[in-house]
Amino acid sequence: MKEPIYFKQLELGPMQNYVYLLGDPHTHEAAVVDAAWDIDTIVSTAEADGYRITHDLVTHFHPDHLGGSFMGNNVIGAAELVARVPAKVVIHKAELPFVHRLTGLSDSDVQAVEGGDEVTIGQLKVKLLHTPGHTPGSQCFLVGNAVVSGDTLFIGSCGRVDLPGSNPEDMYRSLHDILGALPDQTKLFPGHNYAADTSSTIGEEKRTNPMMRFRNLKDFLSVMSPLRF
Repeated sequence: MKEPIYFKQLELGPMQNYVYLLGDPHTHEAAVVDAAWDIDTIVSTAEADGYRITHDLVTHFHPDHLGGSFMGNNVIGAAELVARVPAKVVIHKAELPFVHRLTGLSDSDVQAVEGGDEVTIGQLKVKLLHTPGHTPGSQCFLVGNAVVSGDTLFIGSCGRVDLPGSNPEDMYRSLHDILGALPDQTKLFPGHNYAADTSSTIGEEKRTNPMMRFRNLKDFLSVMSPLRF
């Protein structure tokens, strides 16, 4: 019988962020998705479960997911993680101009990727889906029958498109052409605790999430502009 993937959801920080741990049960190597706010809890949780963190998979450059400067404050994140454990920070190449400015991470700390790439965690394959819209290099992580969606797709809504680097047309394509094309049974794990449930499925979101029910770009844009998600 195939051993299940190591997978754990943690809610950390004042912005209701979800941080994820996922790993290979054979090698006990693990990745953290969006290490921020409380590196001690992230590392100690992995270690208590018998895993060592080798990668920080970053959905996008915003400091509540990456760490770094945030409205005059500094959020603990990727820089503090790599100072603690020998982890590579995996982020889409379109986010690189922001990463170094916000965090001070060096080139050797960062692994730049693009959509369609795979990252290997032990024997576990994680596929990277480029889903721009919230930011130019937003990405989701597909592992097994689950997708970690960051701020691209929430349960019942989607990420904001009124921020610097956001693009509502890109968001529509990311939701409908990329995430919407995944099998309906794909489990969805979002980047924030903004709903009554902690997870959903792609099929459920296609049925109930108004941001995934628009049949054309024009109608999507007519709603997204005034609502300012």
